[in-house]
Amino acid sequence: MTDATKSLDVITIGRSSVDLYGSQVGGLLEDMGSFDKYIGGSPTNIAAGTARLGLRSALITRVGDEHMGRFIRSQLAAEGVDVRGVKTDPDRLTALVLLGIRDEDQFPLIFYRENCADMALSEDDIDEGFIREARSVVATGTHLSNPKVEAATLKALRIARAAGMQTALDIDYRPNLWGVAGHGDGESRFVESAKVTAKLQSTLHLFDLIVGTEEEFHIAGGTTDTIAALRAVRAVSGATLVCKRGAAGAVAFEGAIPDSLDDGQTGPGFPIEVFNVLGAGDGFMSGLLKGWLDGADWPTALTYANACGAFAVSRHGCTPAYPSLAELEFFLDRGVVRPDLRNDPELEQIHWSTNRKGRWDSVKTFAFDHRLQLEEMAGYTSAKGAAFKELCLEAALRVQAGQGGYGILCDNRIGRRALHRASGTGLWIGRPTELPGSRPIAFEPELGEDLGQFREWARENVVKLLVFCHPGDDADTRATQEARVKRLFTAARRGGLEFLLEVIPSKVGPVDDTTTATLIEQFYAAGVYPDWWKLEPFKTEAAWQNAVAAIEAHDTHTRGIVVLGLDAPEAELAQSFALAAKQPLVKGFAVGRTIFGDAARAWMTGAMDDAAAVEQMAGRFARLCEIWDKARAGAGVNKE
Repeated sequence: MTDATKSLDVITIGRSSVDLYGSQVGGLLEDMGSFDKYIGGSPTNIAAGTARLGLRSALITRVGDEHMGRFIRSQLAAEGVDVRGVKTDPDRLTALVLLGIRDEDQFPLIFYRENCADMALSEDDIDEGFIREARSVVATGTHLSNPKVEAATLKALRIARAAGMQTALDIDYRPNLWGVAGHGDGESRFVESAKVTAKLQSTLHLFDLIVGTEEEFHIAGGTTDTIAALRAVRAVSGATLVCKRGAAGAVAFEGAIPDSLDDGQTGPGFPIEVFNVLGAGDGFMSGLLKGWLDGADWPTALTYANACGAFAVSRHGCTPAYPSLAELEFFLDRGVVRPDLRNDPELEQIHWSTNRKGRWDSVKTFAFDHRLQLEEMAGYTSAKGAAFKELCLEAALRVQAGQGGYGILCDNRIGRRALHRASGTGLWIGRPTELPGSRPIAFEPELGEDLGQFREWARENVVKLLVFCHPGDDADTRATQEARVKRLFTAARRGGLEFLLEVIPSKVGPVDDTTTATLIEQFYAAGVYPDWWKLEPFKTEAAWQNAVAAIEAHDTHTRGIVVLGLDAPEAELAQSFALAAKQPLVKGFAVGRTIFGDAARAWMTGAMDDAAAVEQMAGRFARLCEIWDKARAGAGVNKE
């Protein structure tokens, strides 16, 4: 339950790293050929995991003043985590971890943490006012292993205890990080150490909730007899103890420890395939904290925790595997359909669509991804085409002026320099894949026969595909096009890229108020779930309502629709904008030749210089943005 007097529900404190996960499953870590990059470190994972579940989360840690530190900060912000407590260390590098999935029992990992940024966290980094903004503080065991970071952690806990806040500990025992196992033993989860036990036991009285595996309670309790270890912890702490038991689920003990683990409070487990246990405990902790801080009983909180742990062990990576609240609720309501959750299409669609980064409530887009239209202009050369598209980008950036809600469509064949320059500017970036004019649809040859070029795309690029199609297409044409669209969509999703599907039936046959809605239904039936739709400007409100209803019937989490321009004059676009803007699902427009057509024809022949071309295009783009904003305001549609 949310406390209106507090701005945060939970602050986690401790490790923060970049995880480089081996992409190949089943091989030796030393033989990995490529890696996927994620945020990592138990407190970092928990901060993101709880944010996905709707808690207002923050993290206290340090990162380096370099690319990996910026990556962690930006990813946390994208997850909705408050990053005011993430300090930048000017002298140390961000920690790295290399990990692999060998099989269901072996998960080799190497910690690169020598004098890393998060281990320099100090008492000066703990701001009392910030701590008091939260309802709870969560610490992890690793940051009790070094005097400096221990002091910082204990300061945060004492502030929290004095303020009457709730406190929790994830024992998170990594022998390697306590110096009782070597660099090559990063996978090790338990090595006996009286020194570690003594250090942990000196702090356990500071917590209301203590969570660990049986092995982690063994180190906290100083014995490998689990019941005896739990009783040793109970002797120094009145906290609720939650013991994770792997496939057997987890148990909670609020009072005296019984003679059997089976006598604790439990929540149902889930029969799923174990694919990757790394990060599963952090997923479990995220779900547990959601229940605990919402005031749920322990069986309910453990149900959340077990479910979040199940998601984690069935997917690649740590934080990327954790569910959104909508996904968790869907899973608990529907249950397990197949044990390998990562291959459950319905579940994975909800996972993808509810965990996308960033918000795009407005997408006012300058489309200059045209290829054929430019190539046919008098005076065109490939060098001129590339230079002109950089001018288009300059015009878009002039209108954007650092604000959100603006985008471009730009190709790689002619506009490569502009496309690459656009990355990091804050623009929404769509990138075409269709061979211009093709029907049945064909793809740009640069994508490769296996569509393997997607692995080279910047992650912020949105895969855009234009299909000339119509409900009246013959069966062979429809089957061919749907199969090719599904293939491209699948490849884009596998590459972690959002997908925009543009359909234009009016160039194929007559249209009415149901034509586009029928096409939308057909593509969903074929298993294609676009993040974005790009649709023709309809002439009636009924056509818009039908199209929107068709989308929302299949995907309530779609990003939305952009309306295309079709080289229409400004007055005609204004009319189409007024109609489209009535639909909240329509997020903006994508207009091209209306903006750049005249400038391109003049510039290619030398009748207009660079500055004049940019000035004209920026003026026209800005005017269309103004028309759209007025149409949206006039329709009374509030931005989400």
